Amino acid sequence: MDVAVVDYTAPDAPKRFTDSLRTTGFAVLTNHPIQYEVVKNLQQEWLDFFRSERKWDYLPGEAEQDGYRPLEEAETAVGAKLQDIKEYFHWYPWGRQPTAESISAAAVYQAGWSLATELLLWVEANTPDSISNKFSMPLSEMIVGTRRTLLRILHYPPLRGDEPAGSVRAAAHEDINMITVLPASNEPGLQVRDLEGNWHDVPCDPGSVAINAGDMLDYVTNGYYPSTTHRVNNPVGEAAKRARISTPLFLHPADDVLIAENKTAFEFLRDRIKQISGVELTK
Repeated sequence: MDVAVVDYTAPDAPKRFTDSLRTTGFAVLTNHPIQYEVVKNLQQEWLDFFRSERKWDYLPGEAEQDGYRPLEEAETAVGAKLQDIKEYFHWYPWGRQPTAESISAAAVYQAGWSLATELLLWVEANTPDSISNKFSMPLSEMIVGTRRTLLRILHYPPLRGDEPAGSVRAAAHEDINMITVLPASNEPGLQVRDLEGNWHDVPCDPGSVAINAGDMLDYVTNGYYPSTTHRVNNPVGEAAKRARISTPLFLHPADDVLIAENKTAFEFLRDRIKQISGVELTK
């Protein structure tokens, strides 16, 4: 399973990107507009944040989505029996956020949003009419005005060696949203599963950005762009002693956008959140 590495500046980039998204659910971009120095700053600042006691000042209420979630509240992927080994912060422009660390977070959020809008235009231009004619509106317009697009800042702490047998940093799962923009993490570990059940490393060169289709794009296109199962595996040896910071931007449509004839984006998200966490999402 070959996830294409595409030079964003190349003349054939839109087609190569879309072809990879079509066949693997993933693509990796180089020479893209998201500045590597800003991403590195974000990773270091938030690694320091997770190591500090300040994180406890940002715990959300029971039904709230923004803020800090500790290791004890890590998700359990659908079909998995054990919680992931991670803590994370849900960063929204409108949500609770630490002042200093949010400068880099806001920069990556905006840059990722702009890139995603362009990539959705690429997808629209390279999708067969038999698929795109069924969209309720162009894909790039579906994300206009949404408050759901989320920068999730993930901290996978060094492994201690006493983790429950079979637990992993992030168990096999699919993303819920339209597309995900993921600047390369400070450590490798992201893998994608092929149709035969084999796992393949996703290229993670410094400065690159991985893009993957989520369940909503899969749903909107009736499976033409698959939401591919992926995971973050546990490192071994010296790598197990190092923390990993990952900063995916999850692009969501506006709540009232019809992503199928009988379902809005909000209804789709609400059903998936309840399936994963049991929490009833409210508008």
